[in-house]
Amino acid sequence: MSASDRRHRRSSQATSPRPDAGRGDFIQSLTRVLLTGDPGKARIRSRTHDIGRRLLRTSSHVCEPNFTQIHPDDLSFLFSAYDERFLHGLCGKALGPAGVTFRLSSRMTRAGGKTTLLRGPDGVDRFEIAVATSILFDGFAEGDPEVSVGGLVCRHRLDALQRLFEHELVHLAEWLCWDESHCGRKRFQDIASRLFLHRAHTHQLITRSERAAARGISVGTRVTFRYQGKRLRGRVNRVTKRATVLVEDPAGTRWSDGRRYVRYYVPLAGLRSVAAGGGQPAGQG
Repeated sequence: MSASDRRHRRSSQATSPRPDAGRGDFIQSLTRVLLTGDPGKARIRSRTHDIGRRLLRTSSHVCEPNFTQIHPDDLSFLFSAYDERFLHGLCGKALGPAGVTFRLSSRMTRAGGKTTLLRGPDGVDRFEIAVATSILFDGFAEGDPEVSVGGLVCRHRLDALQRLFEHELVHLAEWLCWDESHCGRKRFQDIASRLFLHRAHTHQLITRSERAAARGISVGTRVTFRYQGKRLRGRVNRVTKRATVLVEDPAGTRWSDGRRYVRYYVPLAGLRSVAAGGGQPAGQG
């Protein structure tokens, strides 16, 4: 998947208060690091490898490169480690007491990560970094196409997690220094290239829709599946974590095509494609 260039925007357009003198100094120092920092390829690779190795050693969940579990604490570890090794701890200091929170999202099915600025009624900026677990866990199956994040080939989920986090860390740092962040713009791409060797601002990840399409299943496909010992037949209406399948049923909800359907949420592995025919329901009536 090629994630679209995302513009990270405020949740409120209220004017930001001026930072206190101490925090302002940290932001100025962070700005200099972002605009001039260049550790060099060898040092960058050594640092990122060390961070990944430390995560595997200390995490209770990320215990192997193709991990099957992850916890928000693992994202917190990555933030502290990257901030210390690449940004001299300035990102955490510039954030102030509000800090940054971390979230794992199973609902994000196209973007690998997201950095959000939440501005409360008290005028205090609070940031959140979310990482899409669905995309991480759906990838790296045997026979999958190559995965790349930031233009860098990822051998396993740990590689992808680190590259995604590096991308989001640049968003966060840009927000702190310039009150905006756009990964499609030159400044972002220059920072990501110098600090982390990223070659692109887009990602090539395996989405559930793409995996379903590889099985011959997409929106509109006629499928069969088993439910409570019976084999049902319907049409795929949506593909996310599972497929939403509409099955004609007189007791179901009326849709705009005049027919009644019952929704079933079916794991992709439980679907079998059958010969297509007829029209697709357009929407509920």
